[in-house]
Amino acid sequence: MLRFLFLLVIFMYLLSTLLPQLDFSILLSILCFIIVLSTLFLAKRSVQILGGAFLFLGIVLLWKSGAYWHNYILSFGPMLDLITLFTLVPILGIPIKLGGYSGGIQTIIQKKINNSGQLYMITSGISYFFSIFMNLATLPMAYYSIRPALNMFAVENKERFMSRAITRGFAMPLLWAPVTPIVGIVISVTDVSWISILPYVVPLSILGLGMDWFIGARRSKKMLTSVPDVSVHETAAAIEPGQLNSPGRIIQIFLAIIIFIIAISIAESRFHLSFLILVSLIVIPFAFAWSLFLKKGTEFNSQLLNHFHSFSISMKDQFFIFLSAGFFISTINISHTDEWLNGWIMKFIQVAGVEIFLILLPLVPLAFAFLGLHPAVSLALMTGGLDLSVLGLDPHILTVAMLAGAVSSFLVGPYNATLGLMSNLVKDTSYKVSNWNISFTTIYISIVMLYVFLLQVFTG
Repeated sequence: MLRFLFLLVIFMYLLSTLLPQLDFSILLSILCFIIVLSTLFLAKRSVQILGGAFLFLGIVLLWKSGAYWHNYILSFGPMLDLITLFTLVPILGIPIKLGGYSGGIQTIIQKKINNSGQLYMITSGISYFFSIFMNLATLPMAYYSIRPALNMFAVENKERFMSRAITRGFAMPLLWAPVTPIVGIVISVTDVSWISILPYVVPLSILGLGMDWFIGARRSKKMLTSVPDVSVHETAAAIEPGQLNSPGRIIQIFLAIIIFIIAISIAESRFHLSFLILVSLIVIPFAFAWSLFLKKGTEFNSQLLNHFHSFSISMKDQFFIFLSAGFFISTINISHTDEWLNGWIMKFIQVAGVEIFLILLPLVPLAFAFLGLHPAVSLALMTGGLDLSVLGLDPHILTVAMLAGAVSSFLVGPYNATLGLMSNLVKDTSYKVSNWNISFTTIYISIVMLYVFLLQVFTG
């Protein structure tokens, strides 16, 4: 039943976006309201508390503003674009799994790596590389592909080594990767094109990766000569059946990323649709075409059906929290609380200055992360009540500040899915994984604040 509801809402939302003459807004609001009620007691306790708080605060705002009864139902529906992206983006991981690229990664490690510093850089780089496409699927793929090779080095804490390299490499592309939900959210609010922000955020992303390589590779350990054979056997055993060991096949992923970015760029210039919707619509045909290139079309169809068959179980928390947050954002606008928020922000900017406001802005999603909010939710809440034309902020600099703060929250937020999945892989608590990234994140967010300040001074 839930799976049918989820798929129906996503299908109707995409259809109404492509064909605006089909006005499904009332029906979609009713269905979203039913989904929230249906998932209220199925979601995790922490998600229930957060979502319940959004619902309660939204109801209070509507009640105090004297809104009509139908506003309580029609306020549901915002953030469906984000939910659609969350549902469809994992499909990009199917051709990567079908292509068996992990074998090529392990072959590179066996032939090219001489010390743990090089292994750290390879691990972080591969995590960066896969994150552009695979989102959370990057973590287990990078971990299980590389972890056996680490036994060849006298690294003191191997799980900390893997956690740092993978999570930091994973987080850096989230500043600009087109499949990243936070990128779509910020772009839709600041109303800038994706191509126009790349010169601002790609250097910051590469700087973070380079800084990670410098910090992570400082204490390199040479390969142990007493255990190479054992480690090689362990590495070979980790390769899944059907995977090919040619390192040159990794180039296919690089080419696929370039083609995908070009496709997104062309679609953005040709079609007047939101960035989130454009990416969502391209995902399935692109993944299918890639699978056909691999001669795995039948396998892709089977994996796609499995994805839609099982996603209702994994997505119930996301549907509840994002629809609840969307309801709260709607009530902010309906009750005119957004005008009050803009007034306070304007007063702060007048007193402290635009530079101070932009410098502090990256810290907001970072702070929300420790309260359990996903960066996508915190960014939506931050921007839902902002009127950029009134505030007079440069949209490109604002985009940089919000995205950089969100990326930092992925590194240290103990309640987000990134650290939760990583903690399961390294068999340690998410708080410990967060602590391993604290020093790096502190340095990085300081650089971000300086970067935003300089952008405002020289271009604002």
